[in-house]
Amino acid sequence: MTRIKICGITREEDLLAAARLGADAIGLVFYPKSPRYVTPQRAAELLRTLPPFVTSVGLFVNASPEEVRATLAVAPLDLLQFHGDEEPEYCASFGQPYLKAVRVKPGVDLVQYAARYASARGLLLDAFVEGIPGGTGLSFDWSLIPGGLPLPVVLSGGLDPANVQQAVERVKPWAVDVSSGVEASDGINTLKGIKDAAKIAAFVQGVRNATV
Repeated sequence: MTRIKICGITREEDLLAAARLGADAIGLVFYPKSPRYVTPQRAAELLRTLPPFVTSVGLFVNASPEEVRATLAVAPLDLLQFHGDEEPEYCASFGQPYLKAVRVKPGVDLVQYAARYASARGLLLDAFVEGIPGGTGLSFDWSLIPGGLPLPVVLSGGLDPANVQQAVERVKPWAVDVSSGVEASDGINTLKGIKDAAKIAAFVQGVRNATV
């Protein structure tokens, strides 16, 4: 069964909705330039409401080791997710399981990447957009993902309730990761960091409907 992560959580009600509706993990963004950024203190408040058997994931982008450790001292995360240019040794230095994000574009050798980050629990595959480390809401060409990667694949980038079933059936990832695709809207703009429970429910149903 394909696992589901809802990323960019900023509110208790969204965290609880995601958990109730079937999310296996929730993501907290510790990248200050992101509109979904939460402070370590805010993350600790959110994590106090996290039900059992839902994994908490912390997203970092080229953070100093001191920043990561200071965050972990306040917010007890289950899994780290690195979205920048972090080296394998850095990623493994915190004594916690981690995912390494890869921004996929033609020419990126995912087999080589998986070998280099062999200590990771999985590779999170996202769309490449110049100058933006993630959270773009854009998808990429799934045919660029080779079969038989030695690490579990977490598929991200532009997923939403309308396309996630097709994505799961084509890529057959271990898990899918969504943020903007389940966010609320004021009718014109996406409300970044504010989730829509109905969209989460539809996304989860799309994953469950997939035949793999």
